[in-house]
Amino acid sequence: MKAANWLRNLIDVRPEERAAAALMSLYFFLVITSFWILKPIKKTLFIDHFATDGLSILGSSFTAPEAEQLAKVGNLFVAAIAATVFSALSRSLRRAQLTTVFAGFFLAAYAFFAIVGPAQSGLTVSGFYLMGDLFSTLMVATFFSFLNDSVSPDSAKRLYGVVGFGGVLGGVFGSTAVALWISALSTTSWLAIAAGLAIAIVIVARAAAAKFKLDEDASQVGVPVEATPEAAPTSDAVNPAIAGARLVFRSGYLMSIVVIVGLYELVSAIVDFQFTSAIFEFTQSEAERSQHYASVFAVTNWVSMFVQLFLTSFIMRRFGLSVALLLLPVSIALSSIGFLAAPTLLLGSLLSVSDNGLSYSVNQSSKEALYVPTTVEEKYQAKAFIDMFVQRAAKVVGVGIGLTVKNSFVGVAGVSSLSFAVLPLVGLWAYAAVYAGRAFRQREEESGGSPP
Repeated sequence: MKAANWLRNLIDVRPEERAAAALMSLYFFLVITSFWILKPIKKTLFIDHFATDGLSILGSSFTAPEAEQLAKVGNLFVAAIAATVFSALSRSLRRAQLTTVFAGFFLAAYAFFAIVGPAQSGLTVSGFYLMGDLFSTLMVATFFSFLNDSVSPDSAKRLYGVVGFGGVLGGVFGSTAVALWISALSTTSWLAIAAGLAIAIVIVARAAAAKFKLDEDASQVGVPVEATPEAAPTSDAVNPAIAGARLVFRSGYLMSIVVIVGLYELVSAIVDFQFTSAIFEFTQSEAERSQHYASVFAVTNWVSMFVQLFLTSFIMRRFGLSVALLLLPVSIALSSIGFLAAPTLLLGSLLSVSDNGLSYSVNQSSKEALYVPTTVEEKYQAKAFIDMFVQRAAKVVGVGIGLTVKNSFVGVAGVSSLSFAVLPLVGLWAYAAVYAGRAFRQREEESGGSPP
């Protein structure tokens, strides 16, 4: 009995919420599983295609890894288009409807690449690479817009740990499946599997909407339909390409989310560079590096699963979003100080674990919960701008930092000094996290637990 009470304190899902929470967790599991199937395949095809001759643009030659960095820059432009389309469609479609439209788009994309062959030419392999990245950009944003539009602030703090666990588990399952069978199955077979997952996503999303008892005019869980908040008036004449940006720049609350998202991407880029540099400094062979990468990623996944299942909802519910949002920047700050003081392989690896172990668990759940007490337009249009444009723009800046500093800091001691740049960025990030968490609590109190 005591064990059951202890578990109930950690995972506080009410009986009437269990079916909806389970379906949304399954929805997220399917999305992240699909992403981890596409990610290694698109990366392998891209690198293999440009490995021999590289990429030539306007007389300049780029190696395969450099070409991939350019592809990441190209993702920014694709994401800008995606944000515009998402914003435009969200004016008339929401929740399961939006899921159906985008899942249908990727089904068509899978069919196209299965027919023409993704590695047929530089154009098709680049298109496949961009499509794989676009999947995570669109489908993760669509999932969280659906979820944020279906719950109250109180239920978000209780449910997001359980729902987010589905995504963490999907990452482990998808990456493991590809690692085991990538050589046994053709790219066309993997595309067929991804297509089956897309169909399953639509079915599960519609079932979740039914369990939430949502139609396109219904309100959040536990809130009567007639109490549904009206969105801030925004004319349909506003260009969807700037609609989300206008909402963001008019709100200090949304700007704090921009700061959290943007600074995380910059810090993560620096930390990843330090981690990679430490591995190359302290390992002697490709086999040793591969083994260490595998070990670090395995530890990271286990940390992420433990935190998401046992700590995320508990921390969000008991201590609030400010504390939950502070865990990642504080963790990175501590590991950065450790690496600065003693630049070793263990502490360099800890940088990656402290980043990714918390980023995909408590940080993502608490960051997404910030959107719950916002208007419908902010949940869809502003979120699309932040997740699809701001995040990608910050990634591009991070790529630029990586390309700039790779020849400027020699040796692990030089690379460890980059922590001097990390610490002030983490300080600003922590300030934005505290501000956002307090603003969330204020909005929650003003609305009595339902969105304003």
